[in-house]
Amino acid sequence: MFGRTKDKMVEILKQVKVLDLSQIMAGPLSSMILADLGAEVIKIEPPEGDAARSMGDTFLKGQSDYLLSLNRNKRSIVIDLKKEEGREVFYRLACEADVVLENFRPGTVEKLGVDYEAISRLNPKIIYCSVSGFGQKGPYKDRPAMDPIIQAMGGIMGITGDPRIGPQKVGAPISDLVAPLLATIGILGALYIREKTGEGQKIEISMLDGIIFSLMPRQAYYFIKGGSLPLTGNQHYQIAPCNTFRTSDGGYVMIIVHTQKHWINFCESLGRADLAEDQRFKTNSERLKNSEELNKLLEEILKEKTQQEWVECLANKGVMIAPVYNLEQLFQDPQVLQDEIVVEIDHPVAGKIKILRTPINLSETPLKIKRPPPLLGQHTEEILAEIGYTKEEIQQLKDNGAVKGI
Repeated sequence: MFGRTKDKMVEILKQVKVLDLSQIMAGPLSSMILADLGAEVIKIEPPEGDAARSMGDTFLKGQSDYLLSLNRNKRSIVIDLKKEEGREVFYRLACEADVVLENFRPGTVEKLGVDYEAISRLNPKIIYCSVSGFGQKGPYKDRPAMDPIIQAMGGIMGITGDPRIGPQKVGAPISDLVAPLLATIGILGALYIREKTGEGQKIEISMLDGIIFSLMPRQAYYFIKGGSLPLTGNQHYQIAPCNTFRTSDGGYVMIIVHTQKHWINFCESLGRADLAEDQRFKTNSERLKNSEELNKLLEEILKEKTQQEWVECLANKGVMIAPVYNLEQLFQDPQVLQDEIVVEIDHPVAGKIKILRTPINLSETPLKIKRPPPLLGQHTEEILAEIGYTKEEIQQLKDNGAVKGI
């Protein structure tokens, strides 16, 4: 399954079938990556659909940004797992599946009868991955969680922000990103070991654990110093200069000078070689001690040119500098365009949509985008027919509300 192939069109996970019960992001992102790698992903939705279909306030012809961003390469079937007939459909699917992925609150799948113990009795080779806010055990396991909650409790907000305004969350939903990446790695590892042992297993991913893991190496400061990191805004707690600076056109640049060699080069590149010998700034320790003076001095210098002028001038001289982009600037940058991370696909309702490809570049087995995000229940009848249901049986299931299609 995982060997090298001469046929570049062969997909790595072509023989892997995933039943995806998860919703919103901390789950659907994992199944989307598996689908991009070639797995057959069946998105199993309740009658009202994935909550992401109606969440937020950004829609394109009725299709939400969350749904469009995280669900390509999947087929959708609607199953009401609260009905016995619906559970029987799921069990039939699970007997032929390799992976089940869910991100309900702990205890939910047990109440529905689709937990690991129930499914592994039917299919001992199943790999069952549960993603939750606080894990499957512990005093907070029953609490609801979304990204800002996990950022707050997981320490990210506590080290992000400015002392003048207090802690701030990261703009991107980082805990909703880390957890599904860890889930994907866990699933791939479980698939690999199953090839050797023939046995399935359960994987548990906690969003809280994931965000704590993402603190590395910041946690070492606490373990060594015994205290919390101070809020430093865009500065670094142990490197100077490291900050954003306003330029003449009102833009900002991010500059970091992390070694003594780079400090000397930075001063020379600014045309201020004298700063390298200034006793206030001669070593990193002195620069940290006098960072307020250093920042004010650099602010005055960097107001002399535009954002782009400084980036071109200093980057070409080996200085670590970047423009602080908004999204409009980001997606017009030549490097981003060269990487082709933005792709355009056709959606049956929304029309042409732009999405981000999974940025894993494999030379022999490239990832593919074969399907747009599915409509709710778009593939219900198709999937049921594949596992042996007759037209009459499918109609009966639809009539009693166990399944729903379009």
